Amino acid sequence: MAKKKRRGKETIVQCVACGARVPRNKAVLYEAPVTYSAENPEDSNDVIKSTIFQKRWYCISCAKHRGIFEKKKKMLERKRSHRR
Repeated sequence: MAKKKRRGKETIVQCVACGARVPRNKAVLYEAPVTYSAENPEDSNDVIKSTIFQKRWYCISCAKHRGIFEKKKKMLERKRSHRR
Protein backbone atom coordinates (compact mmCIF):
# COMPACT_ATOMS: atom_id res chain seq x y z
CA MET A 1 0.00 0.00 0.00
CA ALA A 2 1.20 3.47 -0.85
CA LYS A 3 1.72 5.80 2.03
CA LYS A 4 -0.59 8.81 2.05
CA LYS A 5 0.79 12.32 2.01
CA ARG A 6 0.93 14.13 5.30
CA ARG A 7 -1.36 17.10 5.46
CA GLY A 8 -1.69 19.74 8.06
CA LYS A 9 0.85 21.42 10.24
CA GLU A 10 4.50 20.48 9.90
CA THR A 11 6.47 19.96 13.12
CA ILE A 12 8.43 23.01 14.21
CA VAL A 13 12.16 22.86 15.00
CA GLN A 14 14.42 25.51 16.50
CA CYS A 15 17.47 26.86 14.69
CA VAL A 16 20.69 26.09 16.57
CA ALA A 17 22.37 29.35 15.59
CA CYS A 18 19.72 32.06 15.99
CA GLY A 19 16.91 30.30 17.87
CA ALA A 20 14.25 30.96 15.23
CA ARG A 21 11.36 28.52 15.10
CA VAL A 22 11.05 27.08 11.59
CA PRO A 23 8.84 24.34 10.07
CA ARG A 24 10.89 21.20 9.58
CA ASN A 25 10.31 21.05 5.83
CA LYS A 26 11.93 24.51 5.46
CA ALA A 27 14.82 23.91 7.88
CA VAL A 28 18.20 22.45 6.88
CA LEU A 29 19.40 19.32 8.69
CA TYR A 30 23.14 19.08 9.29
CA GLU A 31 24.68 16.11 11.08
CA ALA A 32 27.86 17.13 12.85
CA PRO A 33 30.28 14.69 14.53
CA VAL A 34 30.47 14.95 18.30
CA THR A 35 33.93 16.02 19.50
CA TYR A 36 35.38 15.75 22.97
CA SER A 37 38.35 17.66 24.30
CA ALA A 38 40.86 16.31 26.82
CA GLU A 39 40.35 17.15 30.48
CA ASN A 40 44.08 17.10 31.17
CA PRO A 41 45.60 20.62 30.87
CA GLU A 42 48.90 19.18 29.58
CA ASP A 43 47.14 17.54 26.63
CA SER A 44 45.00 20.56 25.72
CA ASN A 45 45.53 19.99 21.99
CA ASP A 46 44.05 16.48 22.06
CA VAL A 47 40.61 16.29 20.50
CA ILE A 48 38.73 13.02 20.15
CA LYS A 49 36.20 12.59 17.34
CA SER A 50 33.58 9.93 17.73
CA THR A 51 31.38 8.14 15.21
CA ILE A 52 28.28 9.59 16.86
CA PHE A 53 26.58 12.36 14.90
CA GLN A 54 24.42 15.07 16.40
CA LYS A 55 21.46 16.36 14.38
CA ARG A 56 21.40 20.13 14.10
CA TRP A 57 18.62 22.13 12.47
CA TYR A 58 19.37 25.50 10.87
CA CYS A 59 17.04 28.09 9.36
CA ILE A 60 17.69 28.97 5.73
CA SER A 61 19.51 32.24 6.42
CA CYS A 62 21.88 30.73 9.02
CA ALA A 63 22.63 27.73 6.78
CA LYS A 64 23.52 30.03 3.88
CA HIS A 65 25.68 32.20 6.14
CA ARG A 66 27.59 29.22 7.53
CA GLY A 67 28.04 27.59 4.12
CA ILE A 68 26.16 24.41 4.96
CA PHE A 69 24.51 24.33 1.53
CA GLU A 70 27.92 24.24 -0.13
CA LYS A 71 29.12 21.50 2.21
CA LYS A 72 26.08 19.36 1.48
CA LYS A 73 26.55 19.88 -2.27
CA LYS A 74 30.18 18.72 -2.05
CA MET A 75 29.21 15.71 0.07
CA LEU A 76 26.61 14.64 -2.50
CA GLU A 77 29.15 14.99 -5.31
CA ARG A 78 31.57 12.73 -3.41
CA LYS A 79 28.90 10.08 -2.94
CA ARG A 80 28.06 10.18 -6.64
CA SER A 81 31.73 9.81 -7.65
CA HIS A 82 32.19 6.76 -5.35
CA ARG A 83 29.22 4.98 -6.90
CA ARG A 84 30.70 5.05 -10.40
